[in-house]
Amino acid sequence: MRPYVVAGNWKMNTTPGQAKALAEAIGKEYPAPEIEGFGVILCPPFPMLAEVLEAVAGSLVTVGAQNMHEQDFGAFTGEVSAPMLNSLGCSHVILGHSERRQYFAESDELINAKAKQAFAHLITPIVCVGETLAHRETGATNDVIEKQVRGVLEGLDALQIRDMILAYEPVWAIGTGKTATPEQAEEVHVYIRKLVAELYDEETADALVIQYGGSVKADNAAELFAQPNVDGGLIGGASLKAEDFLAIIAAAKSRASA
Repeated sequence: MRPYVVAGNWKMNTTPGQAKALAEAIGKEYPAPEIEGFGVILCPPFPMLAEVLEAVAGSLVTVGAQNMHEQDFGAFTGEVSAPMLNSLGCSHVILGHSERRQYFAESDELINAKAKQAFAHLITPIVCVGETLAHRETGATNDVIEKQVRGVLEGLDALQIRDMILAYEPVWAIGTGKTATPEQAEEVHVYIRKLVAELYDEETADALVIQYGGSVKADNAAELFAQPNVDGGLIGGASLKAEDFLAIIAAAKSRASA
């Protein structure tokens, strides 16, 4: 049985005070250190990581970063390394988000190198894949997804695949007001799982957590999470409001305990 995992990607939002208040609001609702088959991750901007880690200490909630460099250290002004994140206590890192691909020209090869670096420092990567509206409208969704999945997983072994999180984020459904239907999301998740089974084996594919990351909101989360191959969500804007994010978390928790 795969766990249901909800991650909040705060992107370039919040001040230290706002981050602390939001993290505390989430953490106090889930004070238990562990709930079987269920997890919550907050991914604030780099300057707020320590603040958020302190705010959720002792709760179910864990903390991840939004990106990292593929090297341990060096003359890379403005970058953050896996050893830095590990030393803070970050458990996860988002890699290859569509905005990193679009605005910073990150390639599958680079994302793959970052994923290997994350594993080397005991950080779980949340690796993103997804197609644009043009890809979907021309029927290229599966081709794009296959290329990205093969690229970002290159050289990772089956145990690493079972330990990572893959997030399917249709780029056309992020910040556009559009949302993939539950059936559309499920269709791509099934395709990803089938592809992973071909690259590795059925057991590995069945164990892989695949989140959906396309404008999940409080009013559509339950329907999306009800799909057999949707294992939670990577949440953007809705994770910035405690009430909305808690509703999404509750939908995932309900599915996990069903």
